[in-house]
Amino acid sequence: MSTATYEVTGMTCSHCVGSVTSEVQKVPGVTAVSVDLDTGRLEVGSEQGIDDAAVLGAVEEAGYAASRV
Repeated sequence: MSTATYEVTGMTCSHCVGSVTSEVQKVPGVTAVSVDLDTGRLEVGSEQGIDDAAVLGAVEEAGYAASRV
């Protein structure tokens, strides 16, 4: 399993976490999503390689900015 960690900026509440989680779960191949509001960390798991552009696009679709750590 592949994992990747991202830093998400702009999240302020549990609704923000839910929005990011929901959008990233839609990315093809993603099997696990964990978002930590306190640290702004997003961890994504996949059985295949992780498409950074798709994950970053999903975070943007949720209304936030992110970068790979």
